[in-house]
Amino acid sequence: MPAETSTPLAADAATERDPRWARIVARDPSADGLFCYSVATTGVYCRPSCPSRTAKPAHVRLHDTPADARAAGFRPCLRCRPDDAPRAARNAAIVAGACRAIDRAEDMPSLEQLAGAAGLSPAYFHRLFKAETGLTPRDYAVARRGARLRRGLADAPTVTAALFDAGYGSSSRFYAAAGDLLGMPPAAWRNGGAGQTLRFAIGQCALGALLVASSDKGVCAITLGDDPDALTRDLQDRFPNAELTAGDAAYDALVARVVGFVEAPQLGLDLPLDIRGTAFQHRVWNALRAIPPGRTATYAQIARQIGAPGAVRAVAGACAANALAVAIPCHRVVRTDGSLSGYRWGVARKRALIACEASA
Repeated sequence: MPAETSTPLAADAATERDPRWARIVARDPSADGLFCYSVATTGVYCRPSCPSRTAKPAHVRLHDTPADARAAGFRPCLRCRPDDAPRAARNAAIVAGACRAIDRAEDMPSLEQLAGAAGLSPAYFHRLFKAETGLTPRDYAVARRGARLRRGLADAPTVTAALFDAGYGSSSRFYAAAGDLLGMPPAAWRNGGAGQTLRFAIGQCALGALLVASSDKGVCAITLGDDPDALTRDLQDRFPNAELTAGDAAYDALVARVVGFVEAPQLGLDLPLDIRGTAFQHRVWNALRAIPPGRTATYAQIARQIGAPGAVRAVAGACAANALAVAIPCHRVVRTDGSLSGYRWGVARKRALIACEASA
């Protein structure tokens, strides 16, 4: 049983039986803010993750709050600063502030500007931002602005209104970036792909029919199914006013590469992709592409990897929204117990893909 708050631990054995002691020895940062401890021989109190040399158990007292430690006559450690917010909370606040700065800025702030505002070196800030969000600051800025742009084009009365809603201060900046974000001119996106030409072709693989479609930016869809006509209709529903053209012999060769990857995943698949999604979806999809063939990860593991451990359901939603089968391998994500959950193109195909990769 834990010792009572602010009560001296009379002996080493009593201290070591307290579950909080193990977290002090481990310098567990997740325990910061839950309690603190004081050391009789130094007269200071520390957070559990304090990097100072571990005190002897008999000299340690446990306290629920820093206020309790101060009331007992101890002063704060100058090394771990237990009266400050926990490091995880400070890091989250730094990144949240940077995200707000990026969202408000007309032009993307430089890495040096963001790091300077946070009082950190550019290299450390860059690592911290990526660890917290799963994206670099520039990737985050591009994804956020792209998400606002897509929402604006769908809801705003005009393209000009969408321009300002997305945070672009001038039309020149908007049109310079719109093509990369949308894969087509803004008016075409707003009108269901009007004036946009998408090349596509359908092949056959061990999993059934396989459709590959591309914009000028790269492959924008890889879908699987039993009915080739249904795959074509699905593509047309996504871009109802786009012109769909059958691929030529060169495009058929690209489809053959995708088919070959399905059959033999060890060959790898290196294609230019036109990936469209929200900032969060990009974080998830980048994590999925890092899973090696033959391996799987759980939704919870992906959520922790992108720095959002509570977003397991949102991770599953991002997997379901993926329109690039095998290129973004959402089939490699499983439940915590290892069982297979839903897959946009059928659980049987998911099982077959995992088995094929495992055998390869």
